[in-house]
Amino acid sequence: NSEDVRCKCICPPYKDHSGHIYNKNVSQKDCDCLHVVEPMPVPGPDVEAYCLRCECKYEERSSVTIKVNRVILLA
Repeated sequence: NSEDVRCKCICPPYKDHSGHIYNKNVSQKDCDCLHVVEPMPVPGPDVEAYCLRCECKYEERSSVTIKVNRVILLA
């Protein structure tokens, strides 16, 4: 399920740009700043420096397991 995977990039403040959290459904190999951060908040020459500051993590979850656990807990 495409809703069960995402790449989350946490980018701290950079120059006059505030920090921001970006989420996008991409494959694990594409989980990096260049594929997730859209629109890029900095101009071309600053992209590399901006992306080096961002921390990107690939996350997976099982929504079926979460739903089953809710049913068990509510029963």
